Amino acid sequence: MASKSVWRSIQQGARRSAASPQGSFRCFSCSVRARQEQTPTPKTDANGRMTHFGFETVPESQKETLVGNVFSSVAASYDTMNDLMSLGIHRLWKDHFVRSLNPGSSIPSRLNETEKGWNILDIAGGTGDIAFRMLDHATKINNDHKTRVTVADINTEMLAEGKKRSIETPYYNTDRLSFRQANAEKMPDIPDNSVDLYTVAFGIRNFTDKQAALNEAFRVLKPGGVFACMEFSKVESDLFNEVYKRWSFSAIPIIGQLVAGDRASYQYLVESIEKFPSQEEFRGMIQKAGFLIPGVGYENLTCGIAAIHKGVKPLRKE
Repeated sequence: MASKSVWRSIQQGARRSAASPQGSFRCFSCSVRARQEQTPTPKTDANGRMTHFGFETVPESQKETLVGNVFSSVAASYDTMNDLMSLGIHRLWKDHFVRSLNPGSSIPSRLNETEKGWNILDIAGGTGDIAFRMLDHATKINNDHKTRVTVADINTEMLAEGKKRSIETPYYNTDRLSFRQANAEKMPDIPDNSVDLYTVAFGIRNFTDKQAALNEAFRVLKPGGVFACMEFSKVESDLFNEVYKRWSFSAIPIIGQLVAGDRASYQYLVESIEKFPSQEEFRGMIQKAGFLIPGVGYENLTCGIAAIHKGVKPLRKE
């Protein structure tokens, strides 16, 4: 009875907000309607190309700034955000993600190379969550003290949060961990065929041109290098999907307002999940970039709330 009462109050709050021009505590069914009613028809930019920002349609040239504002706002509460979006299990997903990649292990295609350790590029990894886990795994599991991670993020506030957190790690101020500002869709400072592992966790759905980012990942990876992405995805079960959407669209923006004082950013984040391609569609995009797909190409986590995608850059033909 208590749980029904909670859900009823959340839904009533969402309905009241949808009826008011000022309200944004929306349920899934009214999110689209409210956005359509409140958002003016956008003007195209110079190239005429449009893209989505959550459920809104915006010029491509504006999305980077809009997404940047969201992550500048949530940088300090990033863990709280992921707790809400993943029902609190994103840490287990990240641990599994890193174990499945086994950083620091021997790479058969590099047995004759003099360079030691892996060169890992962690994209949209500003807070360091994945980078710290990669280095811990390489060091403690594979006794590898040469693997290094470059954390790249377009957002300076996210990078600042990661640098602050790195002070508490043994990798602070060493050549094994570095931070840089970069746009994943174009990284001219990173040479071709220079990276062993490219990771992006819960970031690629926010990119303006996802295919361009995948193409750039292919360029910077060495032959035999691995692209690995973990992202919120499409839930497999219709029943569980309905429950998860109710939670996402009705509760998360409200809790975002209460916990972080930022309703709008959390509203965008749940909408961005809904707009992200399905597992099969994203697998096709990875293949289009030139990657070979191992097995089915993805692994669903917790009934598809999230999924791990992998691709391998083909070895050069002798």
